Amino acid sequence: MFEGFIKFTQNLYKSTEFIPLHAPKFNGNEKKYLNECIDSTFVSSVGEFVDKLEENIASYTGAKYAIATNNGTSALHIALLLANVSKGDEVITQPLTFVATCNSISYCNANPVFVDIDRDSMGMSPESLLNFLESSTSLINQQCINNSTGKVIRACVPMHTFGHPCRIDTIRDICNQYYICLIEDACESLGSVYKGKHTGTFGKMGVFSFNGNKIVTAGGGGCLITNDENLAKRAKHLTTTSKKSHKWEFVHDEVGYNYRMPNINAALIVAQLEQLEDFIKKKEVLSNKYLEFFKSKNIEFVSGLKESRPNFWLNTIIFKEEKYKDLFINESNSKGVMTRPVWMLMNKLSMFKNAQSADLRNAEWLEKRVVNIPSGVVQNK
Repeated sequence: MFEGFIKFTQNLYKSTEFIPLHAPKFNGNEKKYLNECIDSTFVSSVGEFVDKLEENIASYTGAKYAIATNNGTSALHIALLLANVSKGDEVITQPLTFVATCNSISYCNANPVFVDIDRDSMGMSPESLLNFLESSTSLINQQCINNSTGKVIRACVPMHTFGHPCRIDTIRDICNQYYICLIEDACESLGSVYKGKHTGTFGKMGVFSFNGNKIVTAGGGGCLITNDENLAKRAKHLTTTSKKSHKWEFVHDEVGYNYRMPNINAALIVAQLEQLEDFIKKKEVLSNKYLEFFKSKNIEFVSGLKESRPNFWLNTIIFKEEKYKDLFINESNSKGVMTRPVWMLMNKLSMFKNAQSADLRNAEWLEKRVVNIPSGVVQNK
């Protein structure tokens, strides 16, 4: 039934072997910088490549400060702590996301509250967010209080799904109106721009991931960005086990976390960042080819918002009839073309099933129809 797609994809990648969803490309200075790192003997969380990575991320995104971490989840955990999210607090997020978003909230002993997403961006819906806040909360002493639980809604964490920016400027304005700290889960959207501004820079803080399948990768790693100097200093302190600066003494002034990125990972990422814009250009070409292919197939190809320049991380299609989703996934994978469904909605997972939820009709509709298709950089041969 889907042989046309399988042959089209094999032709794109010039291969009849297994085609993964998103394999990394190491065609730049990765080996050179790794050797330099090894020769320096500084392979742990101190070294010139960690410093260079933080400088380069800040420069690339337009943020004033960047703090490297060992993964995106730890970066989000620290961001939530810096937003003063603590036991019993609530954090608004979206149900269509990777589980790490909600896990990070749980690490703070806080609870997620789910609002709906927009179908076109697959990210948090400003309309759903505002409807929930207007109908279900009260402002008391510049705190947003959930009427049904009596708890403080301390933060809001929208996610830029598959690299497509959500309507983050409107979400920011709503959060400001309700005294809620906005933290962007930009783990999938390094390189994505909305209305001329990089994702991760609209909120008080933003976080990125350099996991093995991301557009820029070192197998693992993450980063927190902010324009607030005090938050940046505290983020670095917390992620280095809260150790006070001293040449030889080990004095820690609060419970901290061993979340700093190793220099050897940073060396890989520095090399990958040098190629990021080229990756995005090639992925945009691939995306446009998919767009043309699916126009005649009665299958929607997700292009995102017109005000955005996504990084085209994971190409996404939406079946109008949900019955075809599993047929497509089974057939393509059986022929060596990797495809996958979207994550199960967070409110359906056992650990979050009792979380408060708004009307999630868009998220539920997309969950039954969304499929990711091969999105790795196609090399010119």
